[in-house]
Amino acid sequence: MNGSMLQLDAIRVGYPTAHGFHVVVDGLSLALSAGDIGCLLGASGCGKTTALRAIAGFEPVQAGSIVLDGDGLSSPGLTLPPERRGVGMMFQDYALFPHLDVASNIAFGLRGMAKAAQRARVDEMLALVGLGNEARVYPHELSGGQQQRIALARALAPAPKLLLLDEPFSNLDVDTRERLAVELRGILKAAGITALLVTHDQAEAFVVADAIGVMDRGRILQWADAPTLYRAPADRFVAGFVGRGSVVPASALGMAGEGDVLLRPDRLVPDPSGSIVAEVVSSAFRGPGLVVQLRLRSGDLVEADLPVDAAPSPGATLVLRLAGEALVVLPHCDDVS
Repeated sequence: MNGSMLQLDAIRVGYPTAHGFHVVVDGLSLALSAGDIGCLLGASGCGKTTALRAIAGFEPVQAGSIVLDGDGLSSPGLTLPPERRGVGMMFQDYALFPHLDVASNIAFGLRGMAKAAQRARVDEMLALVGLGNEARVYPHELSGGQQQRIALARALAPAPKLLLLDEPFSNLDVDTRERLAVELRGILKAAGITALLVTHDQAEAFVVADAIGVMDRGRILQWADAPTLYRAPADRFVAGFVGRGSVVPASALGMAGEGDVLLRPDRLVPDPSGSIVAEVVSSAFRGPGLVVQLRLRSGDLVEADLPVDAAPSPGATLVLRLAGEALVVLPHCDDVS
């Protein structure tokens, strides 16, 4: 972890209750290099936003430490105030001031800087987010995507060492999310900013982040890039959470040996000479092909992505083979809950 811009070492975060202490984040560690974009990915309630709030200084840690660029931000008994951390934050609802125009919103965090320097920085940020002609308009006159970019410009204006983003696409429609995810990554990379976002949407995480931490019950189960999470998940939870796929006994695919196999939908290919026989249960068009549910001879249900002309009707039999690189084998588990 040496040389990291952001380092979390086994932090624990929680709050007291009438019956004791409720732990939300438990033993969470990560390291993020300068200029990289990280992501905490997980379902609602997994602790990702609490971890973000601890980094921002809004929540104390009961154990472990948070270090940014060599400076300690949090440890038991120490919580450096948010304004002294060198951390910027872009909130889920953008939190733009409706009575201020775009330029004044961006300049809000630059108070104390000379007016000429403020104007130059605002112009620089507007150019960075591609809204150089919108300085004098008000937030309500902008689209959701434009508001997001102004919120990003405001967060970047004070030149924080680290930018935190809390579900930055949650208020946008699906098409806008996909487009802005690409734009957000481009803007952050152009600015050379180190950033950490939280999201429940793996598509957003895959598009934006260099490194992703899959979280469950307050812990990071695996910290890796998107291809590694997809191709080599560390455990059964990550295998089920990232991408589509089915976990079936190796014997269901005619493979010798113990354990279960993670089978992605693109791994089953129709082939008359194949060794896997399955019954077609259902199929649904999902351009450009079909998503087909199959029942193996073992009774296990799996999905396959097949061309439109390759899938017979429900009840028919398909013969298939496995394609691509080696399968991911997971320890056998009788209770997959």
